[in-house]
Amino acid sequence: MNASTAPAARKAALAFIFITVLIDVIAFGVIIPVLPHLVQQFVGGDTSVAAYWTGVFAFAFSLVQFFSAPIQGALSDRYGRRPVILLSCLGLGLDFVLMALAPSLAWLFVGRIISAVTSASFTTANAYIADVVPAERRAKSYGMIGAAFGLGFIVGPLVGGVLGDIDHRLPFWCAASLALLNFLYGLFVLPESHPVERRSKAFDWKHAKPMGGVKMLREYPHIWGLVAVVFLANFAHYVYPSTFVLFADAAYGWKEKQAGYVLAVVGVLSVIVNVMVVGRMVKALGERRAMMLGLACGTAGFVVYGLAGSGWLFLLGLPISALWAVAAPATMALVTQQVPADVQGRIQGSLSSLVSLAGIFAPALFAGAFGFFIGPSAPVRLPGVSFLLAAVLLGVAALVAWRYTDASHLRAAPDGTP
Repeated sequence: MNASTAPAARKAALAFIFITVLIDVIAFGVIIPVLPHLVQQFVGGDTSVAAYWTGVFAFAFSLVQFFSAPIQGALSDRYGRRPVILLSCLGLGLDFVLMALAPSLAWLFVGRIISAVTSASFTTANAYIADVVPAERRAKSYGMIGAAFGLGFIVGPLVGGVLGDIDHRLPFWCAASLALLNFLYGLFVLPESHPVERRSKAFDWKHAKPMGGVKMLREYPHIWGLVAVVFLANFAHYVYPSTFVLFADAAYGWKEKQAGYVLAVVGVLSVIVNVMVVGRMVKALGERRAMMLGLACGTAGFVVYGLAGSGWLFLLGLPISALWAVAAPATMALVTQQVPADVQGRIQGSLSSLVSLAGIFAPALFAGAFGFFIGPSAPVRLPGVSFLLAAVLLGVAALVAWRYTDASHLRAAPDGTP
């Protein structure tokens, strides 16, 4: 299947990819509310020790993805998208079973590492879309993937919270069931999108290495501006998992329930923007201007968050920040238009490595800044400092997009790109 495939077949394939990403995100989201508590249970109920190990889990997950994402991309370029996605779903399902049965913290940690290795569906889904969707329609399709993420992170944590209240192990069984159901669904429904004639001639070990995948980007210097935007935007996005819950409590006295409601609203707004706004805005403005507008809205939203002195002022920033969701699909559409079809998987793997690299360092920056500016040594108490740092990062991303993604830097889609 490629971009010239019949519209009905292409629509069915995109529907599967949407469902695949949605189910995987729900599966990951289901364990979010209970994983720290299960860790706490293994360390004897000590909250400070549990917080340390939860941070170690997050660090290790991002580190392993930094190494594994380029391999997944190279595998999908060589052997096709379908087997990589199916193995990802099967591996995740079996891994969640392992985590549900884990008798100790060490086994739970092993399970988390395996989940980082097997979570290939997100990277490969981006390459799949580049295979089957014409260049001018990719931003809208990537918007649908963004909607799947938003919807998944609404449903997953809510379901996980309810199930976790019954038993801390139950959400892992739920996640395993979803991932294995996804595998069976794909086994019978998912068509291959990457035909043999477009595949790499051999598995590319050079670009499958973590820094090899990043170095591969040097072969396409005209997309460096877009790569910088992807990295900076994802670095900024880590402010949410790094500090939001603690920030909400310190700044407004919001506890878990109120923080969960706010995050759910963020997810709902993200779905609305990705489904109803992205396609229209890209059509009206073009990918480049839509990307810059999205980055500008994200910057403004983070400034509101960082300076909001009350909860209702913080909430005013939500619809502004929600328009940031336009930037990611527009950026990804531009990237896919700039590289040949036979390297789409490796390019997506390289970008995923950069995102993982951001995930290794971002929590330390944001959590460290937050802790300092609410501590006794702070020159001024500023709980929202992490959001202001994120605003600076997005502001720099917007400047890079303005300076390095114009017609003089980008070029028409190369030969072989669908």
